[in-house]
Amino acid sequence: MELFAQQVLNGLVTGSVYSLVALGLTLIYGTMQVPNFAHGHLYMLGAYLSYTLVTTAGLHYWAAMAVAVVALAVVGAALERLIFRPLRHAPHLNSMIAALGVMLFLEAVAQIIWGEEFRHMDSPYAGVVSVAGLLVTEHRLILLGAAALLMVGLLLFLTRTLAGSAIRATAQNAEGALLVGIDTNRVAMTTFAISAALAAVAGSLVAPISLVYPSMGSLVTLKAFAIVVLGGMGSVPGALAGGYLLALAESLGGTYISATYQDLVAFVVLALVFTFKPSGLFKEAA
Repeated sequence: MELFAQQVLNGLVTGSVYSLVALGLTLIYGTMQVPNFAHGHLYMLGAYLSYTLVTTAGLHYWAAMAVAVVALAVVGAALERLIFRPLRHAPHLNSMIAALGVMLFLEAVAQIIWGEEFRHMDSPYAGVVSVAGLLVTEHRLILLGAAALLMVGLLLFLTRTLAGSAIRATAQNAEGALLVGIDTNRVAMTTFAISAALAAVAGSLVAPISLVYPSMGSLVTLKAFAIVVLGGMGSVPGALAGGYLLALAESLGGTYISATYQDLVAFVVLALVFTFKPSGLFKEAA
């Protein structure tokens, strides 16, 4: 029973990271119908920026995260303005190819700047505490709390503010939003900036408990797409729930079935959802 509880806790930690990345992905898809394959590499850049600012510039961990979030928000806005906006009325394949190009470009930039070797950042919160008899590091507890606060904040932003209402209106009907006076160009840029900032937070939170390397975003991107499909394309609640469901399935499957095939769980789940509920578990079929 203790092993089961420990794996559930591990799954919640991993699920927090997955959900943050998937949230950004589903926001972009919901408002622009763009499958941003480069989203995981923004997560990778967030991790690298935090690592560099802490280990080289000597910034405190939270200050480094704040700088990484602002920097990635600017990068996200620039990607929307320079890459994806000119392709808005082009065939969807063009945007997909552009996203793949950005993904390869960002990974190449990371390799040039930081090299291909694995790097690790020490956490200022490395102590171990006992929670209901389970041993967990302080950083993992902080990750859980920070991710939860950020998710609640995002939901409140989307439901309680004019900017959030504009994003939801654009996601529901972009042409209708434009007709009632919503600046859909600004909404798209804002959405990209928020999505990139979420990826930066996820990368910064995971850097002290994982290795940082140029291709770390690739697997996360694949899993984030599995989560978005699992929860329903464009569904924010679906991305939240899907991230935790997938992480728990991986954690428990790796423990009780085989750790060798742990990463295959995402794709088994994806195949099952495509087979039995193509619209996603948390979104009604059209």
